[in-house]
Amino acid sequence: MSFRSAGFRPAALGGVIALVFALSASAAVAQNAKPATRAPATAAGAKQSSPAGTPAVTSTAPAPANNGQRAAATPTAAASAAQPAAPAEATAVAKAGDATAGQGKAAACGACHGMDGNSSDAQYPKLAGQNEAYIVRQLTHFKAGQRQNPIMMGMAAPLSEQDMHDLGAYFSSKQSLPGVADAALVQQGETLFRQGDVERGIPACMACHSIDGRGNPGAAYPQLTSQHAQYIEKTLKSWHDGTTWGNDAQAKIMPSIAKKLDDKDIAALASYVEGLHVNDAAGPAKPATP
Repeated sequence: MSFRSAGFRPAALGGVIALVFALSASAAVAQNAKPATRAPATAAGAKQSSPAGTPAVTSTAPAPANNGQRAAATPTAAASAAQPAAPAEATAVAKAGDATAGQGKAAACGACHGMDGNSSDAQYPKLAGQNEAYIVRQLTHFKAGQRQNPIMMGMAAPLSEQDMHDLGAYFSSKQSLPGVADAALVQQGETLFRQGDVERGIPACMACHSIDGRGNPGAAYPQLTSQHAQYIEKTLKSWHDGTTWGNDAQAKIMPSIAKKLDDKDIAALASYVEGLHVNDAAGPAKPATP
């Protein structure tokens, strides 16, 4: 049996070609069936697009080494880096007063107010026993020019807030020496101090300055106990005539009250306050009379 060579060759060649196409198609299908792998992120974060009809090719270039500036590459980090740093505190907050430090600073005060805060000249107020908060408040007003007094404005000008607290702590640690009230004025003065006058709209002094005249440190209301009558009288008359020691609500309390007092009220209150003192640590305040 013989075979025609011309008839066998075309058939064999066709079979080989068919087999090649079949293998190529299988390889393409197998490659497309593989799951896509995520390439590591790059600094540019680029995912390159492919021509239409072909799958996208993800860049597999390695990420750049971290040189300490990688965070700035993200929008959030860049915005944070662009913001200026918060400024440091310009001034230090004053600490509570130091009585020991205040003693040295009080040397200049002694000429008028006495070295221990008990002034011998009645035109200058006693500072002994006065609460720290009130002293700081008044020195602040003098320094700002809200309370007018040529001597005190000059003395307060160079003081820092810490100086003021130290001075306040020193004088508050001292005890004011008792004065003497005029017996003829005690009754009227005591009535105004403890009861006020409802009909005239005058509140009791002790409502703010306490029953013993020691004041209210928390509210910066001053101590009145044993204060010179001359100084109290001069101050009340000044408020009566319209003087104020500041523009805030607290500074306007006493001027509004003083306007309702007449000269006899002022004299009686001033005298009563000078004689007001505490007999002992637990005893009630009582006016001293001749």
